[in-house]
Amino acid sequence: MRKPGRSTLLMALDQRAEWPERDYMLARISDALELSNFLYLKANVDESESRDLELPPPITRPGEPESQPSQQPEFSDAQELTAFFGRLNSA
Repeated sequence: MRKPGRSTLLMALDQRAEWPERDYMLARISDALELSNFLYLKANVDESESRDLELPPPITRPGEPESQPSQQPEFSDAQELTAFFGRLNSA
């Protein structure tokens, strides 16, 4: 409890003070890696197998409400991607 910026009173008033800044950064990095792995698998696995993949839930942080299950992201089809990259090349 003798760390700068943290005290028992502050933790009693604000639950977010229970974690040091380092733990928040690690949780964010972990969430980003899980999302990256999810998107990689979603893009590189057969569509029939990727239907069972669910978006990974973020790590619960102290003082934050439980996250609601988010909707599955919608992916563009090949025609939309071709049109998008075609606009980029023509600019």
